[in-house]
Amino acid sequence: MRELSLHILDVVENGITAGGDCIWIEIDEDRKTDYLKIIIRDNGQGMPVEKMKNINDPFITSRTTRRVGLGLSLLAAAAERCDGSVRVDSQPGKGTEVAATFRYGHIDRAPLGDIAATVTTLIIGNPAIDFVYSHRIDGKDFSLDTREIRSEMTDLSLTDPKVIHHLTETIRSALKALTLDEGNFIP
Repeated sequence: MRELSLHILDVVENGITAGGDCIWIEIDEDRKTDYLKIIIRDNGQGMPVEKMKNINDPFITSRTTRRVGLGLSLLAAAAERCDGSVRVDSQPGKGTEVAATFRYGHIDRAPLGDIAATVTTLIIGNPAIDFVYSHRIDGKDFSLDTREIRSEMTDLSLTDPKVIHHLTETIRSALKALTLDEGNFIP
């Protein structure tokens, strides 16, 4: 996959398929220590024990629609290519956590991609699911929780185009502000 945001979409979809009704997406970028970490957690049914034993095997999958599960093995390969790793913790009935680390400045690290579009695509495509998204860049944080947004909105839905546009622009503006370093924008 050309962007890490596509890996995020894939792992989140797995959590939703596993029955998760709340998904946590955490991204931590620390350019000074050359570190990027992505954590995706769900409260779904967890992974079967046989899948956990062969977590990086693309030919072991719990899906019934196809016999190949490339998502985690591709994410692991992307992380390992960049001096990182993938860790998966799962407990039956309690959910799954996937944590991927990368050397931030590694020449082979795929770009993060359009995280604002990724998060809002997940929200609009899964209106019954709650999402908690937090992003830290060099110690500065931004977070968004659809449970809080829903509680504040009385006349609009999260899937309303105006709301999605506002959320997308809010995330983009927040990420731009997080990348500011003493008044200088760092791309």
